[in-house]
Amino acid sequence: MTIEGVSGRTSYLGSSIINLKAQLDDLTKQLASGKKTNSYAGLGVDSGAATGLRSQLARIASNNNTGTVLNTRLNIANLSLDGITSAGSQVKGAAAGATLTLDNAGKTAGQKTAMASFTQVIALLNTEVGGRYLFSGRATDTPATQPADVILNGTGTQAGLSQLIDERAQADGTTGLGRTVITSPTPTSVTIGEDVAGSPFGLKLSAITSTLTGSTATGPAGTPPEMSVDLGATNPSDGDKVRFTFSLPDGTSETIVLTATTATPVPDGSFAIGADSTATAANLNAALNTAVGTLANTALVAASAVAASNDFFSSSPPQRVDTSTNPPVALRNGTPTDTVSWYTGENGSDPARGTAVAGIDDSITVQYGARANEQALVTALKNIAVYAAVTTNASNPNANGQLTALNSRIVDNLAVHPGTQSIQDIQADFAGAQAAIKTAKDRQTQTGAVAQSMLDTIQGIDDNEVAAKILALQTSLQASYQTTASLYQMSLVKFL
Repeated sequence: MTIEGVSGRTSYLGSSIINLKAQLDDLTKQLASGKKTNSYAGLGVDSGAATGLRSQLARIASNNNTGTVLNTRLNIANLSLDGITSAGSQVKGAAAGATLTLDNAGKTAGQKTAMASFTQVIALLNTEVGGRYLFSGRATDTPATQPADVILNGTGTQAGLSQLIDERAQADGTTGLGRTVITSPTPTSVTIGEDVAGSPFGLKLSAITSTLTGSTATGPAGTPPEMSVDLGATNPSDGDKVRFTFSLPDGTSETIVLTATTATPVPDGSFAIGADSTATAANLNAALNTAVGTLANTALVAASAVAASNDFFSSSPPQRVDTSTNPPVALRNGTPTDTVSWYTGENGSDPARGTAVAGIDDSITVQYGARANEQALVTALKNIAVYAAVTTNASNPNANGQLTALNSRIVDNLAVHPGTQSIQDIQADFAGAQAAIKTAKDRQTQTGAVAQSMLDTIQGIDDNEVAAKILALQTSLQASYQTTASLYQMSLVKFL
């Protein structure tokens, strides 16, 4: 009789113990990690679904991070725009209410406010976030503008705004009458004409109307244009008027009204009725010379400065007086070697918002770019800058008139005009981008919660179930150990 040993059976029991131990280890890991397995292979047929869900959650996290970065940039950009709006309001208020008292530099308190505000606006337009300049278009590594001092005063070889204002003032007023010529071609007539046809400088004739009894008003007509009034043989009546309207370089207009009078002394804005129409025409000529001279040295000076600022900030390249002729009769392009170009960012022809585009969802992008040379920003810059740059002299009898004319233009130009871009329009675009980001984030939060729940269902565990399995395995393992130990202690004597 052959007696079989216990090694084969105990080997089988040992394998069972090893399997039970492996199961117990897996369950212990699951309980510790909260997951069924550490590999996709362990998920079986659900591995593909788990991979897709993890990819979706990763995209949601990436889009959320993008939205957070964009919100930071947009918030800072909005703060900059708020600062520019505030600076414009301060300058507008200063121009509306400032006294005309000049300091030693020939500036009023309002102009000194404008200087500080201009420096502040330039700093805000050069705002940088994380190495990215917000108002430079696509040139995110380049400041949007030249420094404030360079813009106003230029460099050793390049002219800044102040020099262009001086050049324009000279070109607009070389005759003392705003580039006009007043004559009396006949004893009873007075004619005013432009000095050169087609010149952009000085006063431009716009209209003439007359209620002077027996007079004839004509023009403007001819090359260069002229307009005239002929009194004829009849003297005007007391209170009759003649109006001369002029266009100024900044697009505004001014009207000189001269009234026939018998009063002594002759009031301002009037001319004396003489013994006959010839004497009256001579008085009208003298009064027109005085009135045009005053206009040329007050409102024209202010309009000339504003026009120079427009040509500097709104044109690319900047426009300046062509001094190759005397008197000047044209503008020319400023070159990089002789004229400051204030804007140094990217200068494309496409909308500024499209210069920065970012995806905030799988199929949604937002545009949040900006350029410092957008219309609303240029309007603020050029008006604050010209107010800061203009100087006059307390000894100039026309100083108050110049400043009054400049103040009124600054107040009007810094007001919001329908049909033109405002800073609030830019902020509205940014607000739209932020609203889109918020909507996308809210949707992604909900989608992510659903995806995470599904992923947890696929790869997660039930702690109670796993704990029960561990307890059952521990019991089985203990029993297996006891059985195996008993078998190894079995002998023939014990068996019998």
